[in-house]
Amino acid sequence: MIEVRDLVKKYGSNTAVRGISFNIEKGRIYGLLGPNGAGKSTTMNIMTGCLSATSGSVKVDGFDIFEQPAEAKKRIGYLPEIPPLYIDMTPKEYLSFVAEAKGVPASKRDRQVGEVLELTGTDGVKDRLIRNLSKGFRQRVGIAQAMIGDPEIIILDEPTVGLDPKQIKEIRDLIRDLAQVKTVVISSHILAEVAEVCDHVLIISNGRLVADSELADLEEEAGRSNGLTVRARGSAADVKALLESVAGPGSVSVTGSSGGLTEAVVKSGAGREAEGAFRDKVFFAFASAGIPINEMYHRESSLESIFLELTEKDIYGGPEEDDGDVIPGVPDVGSADGGTAAAQGGAEGVAQEKPSGKKKKSAGGSGDYTPLFGGGEEEQDKGKGDDD
Repeated sequence: MIEVRDLVKKYGSNTAVRGISFNIEKGRIYGLLGPNGAGKSTTMNIMTGCLSATSGSVKVDGFDIFEQPAEAKKRIGYLPEIPPLYIDMTPKEYLSFVAEAKGVPASKRDRQVGEVLELTGTDGVKDRLIRNLSKGFRQRVGIAQAMIGDPEIIILDEPTVGLDPKQIKEIRDLIRDLAQVKTVVISSHILAEVAEVCDHVLIISNGRLVADSELADLEEEAGRSNGLTVRARGSAADVKALLESVAGPGSVSVTGSSGGLTEAVVKSGAGREAEGAFRDKVFFAFASAGIPINEMYHRESSLESIFLELTEKDIYGGPEEDDGDVIPGVPDVGSADGGTAAAQGGAEGVAQEKPSGKKKKSAGGSGDYTPLFGGGEEEQDKGKGDDD
């Protein structure tokens, strides 16, 4: 559904995104993961057409986001990290305005607004001013505006940031429900957040894509990385040879050697229930050789350790060009004003002005209404009519 190819974004001599390529497929939940300043928000803003790229391409359902923005943006609903809400409006008024900005036919606006209010659990606060809502409800209203227009892809930038544990659980449940009928992409710098709701992970570090994998594959890799760490007073060659005599060739990695001490990690392939017997074999092998063991412990790798390993080391080698997407003197592209998110609906610039209280005549019609998530394509309203 989304094809990102060789994406680059530069601010003068600083490079925020460095040749990223990946695919987003239909019907899945993707997690865009990385440390703060890694380039996640920059990538999302380019994907949604809110920010231009220095080079590279983004296609949404075959439409180029730069050359065919109206068609591409119709298929995307976007929630920036800071929801672009008008706080002196009610959720119902705000969503009606977003629906008009996105070009939803007048005859269908009220029903679409009603559906997203119900789906996001904001129907009970639809007539309260947004300024008086909790942060959790504001986030729900932000997700609701992304759903207006029935886009095929929902992109959420840090959707649970700043929420309390109860609110986080509620937003996660909402994302899971949304994923039943939509393709969802969320960004986060918290691994647990992505692991909780996503089935595919994209990890960005310093503007580069360092992992593009199924979550299950990363978990399997973490399991394979488990091993027994041994620190012994002997040469690297002697320690490695002794460990391989117990565990077999190719199972030992020497991780350090200095001051007469050698540290090595050995992967036995044994389950945790057999770990004690394996440690005994290692102990007696070193005792027979007269090499004292200073320390021996089981290293349990996790998704967190895999994430840290991928984001902390420079896997590409060579000097770094800059510090990622936090550019001094340049506004944070992850933040949004009142018009940032509405642009993805295909009505560029419409939402940048605050609406007046007057209703306008709009293109409408009295044809059959197709529910937002009921399947099938909506017919174009060609007649003229008043707002419902």
